[in-house]
Amino acid sequence: MTYEELIEEAVQHGLDIYEMPLKPRIKGLYSNDIIGINKSIATTIEKTCILAEEIGHHFKTSGNILDQSKIENRQQENRARSWAYEKLVPLDAFVQAHKQGIKNRYELADYLGVTEVFLDSVINRYIEKYGTHVTFGLSTIIFEPLGVLELFE
Repeated sequence: MTYEELIEEAVQHGLDIYEMPLKPRIKGLYSNDIIGINKSIATTIEKTCILAEEIGHHFKTSGNILDQSKIENRQQENRARSWAYEKLVPLDAFVQAHKQGIKNRYELADYLGVTEVFLDSVINRYIEKYGTHVTFGLSTIIFEPLGVLELFE
């Protein structure tokens, strides 16, 4: 999913998106149906990853969760990130990438339009959720080491 497609989807859900100057360590913010993306982020791919997480906050969090020393705020942050992971890298994306001959994490991140850091976080989240592998249709997605096994009928 591209940055433009995510913006379009966000607008359909009543969200306003603004690229704005933010402190360098703040990549994105969400509050009251408004998303701010740090305009100094260099690539559209990274902006896509940040925007997906901020949209995840719209759907999965409530209140001010900036204080990450509180466990309930960290849990809400994780729910927003998980939403973004599943939005940009659903399980079938691994199978489709395999069918396209994608061979490594760098190629996979490029194919999916996400950063390598985001992809690593996705894989770690899926390992937490499913373990080292998961069956998806006629395929088994292996997260560690990364790969896909296809069953043939």
